[in-house]
Amino acid sequence: MTQTPTRPQARAQFTVPASHPMVTVLGSGDSLLRVIETAFPATDIHVRGNEVSAVGDAQEVALIQRLFDEMMLVLRTGQPMTEDAVERSIAMLRSAENGDGAVGVTPAEVLTQNILSNRGRTIRPKTLNQKRYVDAIDAHTVVFGIGPAGTGKTYLAMAKAVQALQAKQINRIILTRPAVEAGERLGFLPGTLYEKIDPYLRPLYDALHDMLDPDSIPRLMAAGTIEVAPLAYMRGRTLNDAFIILDEAQNTSPEQMKMFLTRLGFESKIVITGDVTQVDLPNGTKSGLRQVQDILEGVEDVHFSRLTSQDVVRHRLVGRIVEAYEQYDSRNGQ
Repeated sequence: MTQTPTRPQARAQFTVPASHPMVTVLGSGDSLLRVIETAFPATDIHVRGNEVSAVGDAQEVALIQRLFDEMMLVLRTGQPMTEDAVERSIAMLRSAENGDGAVGVTPAEVLTQNILSNRGRTIRPKTLNQKRYVDAIDAHTVVFGIGPAGTGKTYLAMAKAVQALQAKQINRIILTRPAVEAGERLGFLPGTLYEKIDPYLRPLYDALHDMLDPDSIPRLMAAGTIEVAPLAYMRGRTLNDAFIILDEAQNTSPEQMKMFLTRLGFESKIVITGDVTQVDLPNGTKSGLRQVQDILEGVEDVHFSRLTSQDVVRHRLVGRIVEAYEQYDSRNGQ
C-alpha cells in the first residue's frame, strides 16, 4: 500500500510592532484575520498579544509570512488595510508564486501608489494589471486600455489626466466617446443637441465630480480647460498640450479610430479605453478598437494594456450576488 507523500510542515511567527494597534492588522472584529483564515483553510493561525503564528504546509506558511510583511508596509504609509486589499494582496502573492505575476512588484507597491487625492479620498491602482496600466500611461504617448466593465480603465485614465493638469504637464483635458448605444439613435431622443449627447457623456461627468471640486468643473469647462464632447466634434482638429481620453472605443468604426488617432498634437497624450466584447455597432460595421490592435501592436510609443475579470474592482457584495446567480442558473439548467 503506497502512502501519499506529505508536504513539509513549517511554523512561522510574526511580531506586530507596538506602534501598530492589533486592530489595524487584524481588522475590526478580526475581519481581516477571517479573510486570511478563509484563504488558508489548512493552516492554523493563532494570535496571542501582538504575536501571530502560523503552522501548516511550508509553502502556505511562507506565503502568510510574506502577506503580513506586505500588510505592515502598507500600514506604515498610514493607509488602512481593508478586506478587499487583503484579498487582492493574497491573489498577487499567489500569482507571483505561480509565475504569473510581475517580478519584483509587490502588493504594497501596487496598493500604495497614489494617483490623485481629493476631499480626503485617494485614487490608486488596486491590482497588478491596473498598476501596469497606470505606469504605461506615464511611459507612452498613446495607450489602449482594453478590458471588461468595472476594471477601472476609464476611471484611472481620468485620474491620470487630472493629475497631469494639476502638475501643469498639459493645458487641457478632452474627454470623448462615440454617441452609439444599443438600439438608440440620437434623432429619437428629445431636447437640444447638447442634451441629446449628455446621456452618453454622463459617466465621464460623474467621474470628474469624484476627482475635482464640483464647483470648479463648470468654470474649467467654460474656459475650455476641460472639454467633454462626442467623438464627431474631434474631426478636423489638432489637439496640442492636451490629455485626450476616448472612452467606449469599441463603438468606433475603423475610419473614426483613424480620424481620432490622427488628432494627436505636440505635447499631448492619448488614452483609448474599451471592451471588445461589448460592441454596440450596427450589424456589419467593424469595430475600430478590434482592428487597431492588428494595425498598431508593436508600434513604438504605442502600448496596449489588457485588463481581465480579475481586475474588476467592485463592492464585495456584487461578487457574491454574481456567484449566487451563477449557482442558481447551474441548478436550474439555464
